Amino acid sequence: MDLLLFNKPYRVLSQFTDHNEGSSSKDERRQTLADFIQQPAFYPAGRLDFHSEGLMILTDNGSLQHRITDPALKMEKSYWVQVERYPSEETLKKLIQGVVLKDGPTKPAKIKRLDRPPALWPRNPPLALHREKNSQWLNITIKEGRNRQIRRMLASVEHPVLRLVRHRIGEWQLADLKPGQHTKIAINVPRNFSKKR
Repeated sequence: MDLLLFNKPYRVLSQFTDHNEGSSSKDERRQTLADFIQQPAFYPAGRLDFHSEGLMILTDNGSLQHRITDPALKMEKSYWVQVERYPSEETLKKLIQGVVLKDGPTKPAKIKRLDRPPALWPRNPPLALHREKNSQWLNITIKEGRNRQIRRMLASVEHPVLRLVRHRIGEWQLADLKPGQHTKIAINVPRNFSKKR
């Protein structure tokens, strides 16, 4: 069985079509996965929002897609997150223990303050210099996959996300993939693993 590991760039939809194409006042076409991936029958196992970057997995196997995305199976996902200002230790403790969002409390998270920014490609467009200087990078690992969860978690403690890059899903890592690049990897699965979509 093959997987595609893809580094989704900033301002790219994590789907193959833009359902709102032509409906905006500017009538601008947004980039989608189809601009980068021409692999028939491969579909995303999970999403990243339009303004987030980093690792996505695509598969042609529905059972594996379910295993990757089902919160009950608790596959860890790790993110490098740049936030406004410097969260206190008390704030980080709240996030680690779980915060209450509109759709309920979050499960405990793993959060580590980074001494220096991760070695990333420049974002286009870049952040304003004053926001870049007054920010903190965190490494956040969660086992849930709610819509825009990390952004909402940080907003709830008044440290909005400036940049968010997913670098790990389970055992798979972003490694040296550049934005817009993907690589195909073969994985071993049990003999009784279903290939039904």
